Order: sequence, then structure tokens, then C-alpha cells
Amino acid sequence: MTADPLSNRKPETGAFFQRDRTWHPAAFTPGYKTSVLRSPQKALLSLDNTLSEITGPVFGHDILGELDNDLIHNFAKPGESAIGPRIVVYGRVLDERGKGVPGALLEFWQANAGGRYRHKKEGYVAALDPNFGGCGRTITDEDGGYAFRTIQPGPYPWPNGPNDWRPAHIHFSVFGHGFAQRLITQMYFEGDPMIWQCPIVKTIPDRVAVEGLIAALDMQATIPMDARAYKFDIVLRGRRSSLFENRLEGN
Repeated sequence: MTADPLSNRKPETGAFFQRDRTWHPAAFTPGYKTSVLRSPQKALLSLDNTLSEITGPVFGHDILGELDNDLIHNFAKPGESAIGPRIVVYGRVLDERGKGVPGALLEFWQANAGGRYRHKKEGYVAALDPNFGGCGRTITDEDGGYAFRTIQPGPYPWPNGPNDWRPAHIHFSVFGHGFAQRLITQMYFEGDPMIWQCPIVKTIPDRVAVEGLIAALDMQATIPMDARAYKFDIVLRGRRSSLFENRLEGN
């Protein structure tokens, strides 16, 4: 990991912690239809991290726009805002030792309050919100903390089965200091009964692992008369790391 030029912290070097594969769902899970084609046909291989994965390039804060972490306004016309229940999502990016990971780039994307994404191949007929783009980004602070404002996304149907729905969720992409260090996960909302009916969630063998993807409602961190708050920590490494969709054998 490269050092922050504005910090006295010494760079951390060495290999990353190995992830416990038993913490993850099986790659082949027929109940999640697309896994049938996506699952590997041969045994997995574990490779050592290369120098380019452990070191730079370094992200700079100047790549972020003023409203990148405000999805309520970053796509809206002047004087307008996105439609839907306003929320703040905050938390920390941690390693397996509980240490905050500074300087990690977080990207997040989601459906609008009606459960619809803004892309050409969207098959759901719910209305688009002309003032909601559905994506943003931020960089973690010195303690690994992050926060952004958005609207609570709606659930939506998807063609996995005859009547399958995705629960409300927000996708996260976590970049380390090297561009090869990218992990992808998603966050659900406390109290949503649809979580436990989702075919994707059902592929996860451990209930505790699922609960690690559920953000807790935090009424002590609300913005009065504006937004509720949800707390979601992302654990990058170790046996109790968050479940990531794209890197099963290590991070």
C-alpha cells in the first residue's frame, strides 16, 4: 500500500490476508439462474499478489466532484432533488484487525425509489426519476470512515424465476490504492422481510454472513426533518469479512 503524501503514516507492505472460502456461497447455485453459466468449470487457483496490486497508483481527492457523495442532488436540475425517502448511509471500511482503511475509493449505485435503474436495458416499467442518476462516490477518511446521502431504493422484479424480486439494496465497489484492488458487494436494509426471500441471498450458507450485509437503522445519526441514517461497515479481510461478489479466494 502506498503512503498518503499528506500523512506521516508509514506505508503498509506485505501480502494480503487470505480469505476463508467457506464463508462464501458456492459458485454453482442453480436457484440463482445466472450462476449456472458464470460458475467456473475447473478448480480455482490461488495466486500471490503482484507488486502492481500491492502498490500504487494513488487516488487523489481532486478526482471527486462537490456533489459526488450526494445522490439526492448530483443528477438533479438546479433547485430540484431526487424523489423518495431521504437517507444517510455511513460507516467504516475496516481490515480484519478492526483497523480503518484510509484513502479507499468507494463507488455506489442503486435503483431509484420506485425500484428502477437508469439504463437502456432496464426491463422494469416503474417510472424514472428525472432528478436521480443513481450513482456516486467518495473516499474514506483517515479512520476509514465514509458517508453519503441518497434516497432509499425500492425493490424490483427480475427474470430469475416466475415471481422473484430483489430486496431494496445499494451496490458498493471498493477500490484500494491500486486499481487492481477492487471488491464489489451490496447492502440491504434492516427490517426488510424481502431479504430472506431473495434467491441471491439464499445462496449464502451462513445467516451471520447475510446479517453482515444488512445496514442497521441509526436514529441517533439522522438529519432532523430531512433524512434517516443507516450504518454499514465493510470488512475487507479475514474470516468475518463482508461477502464480495467478484473475489472469492482473497482480497
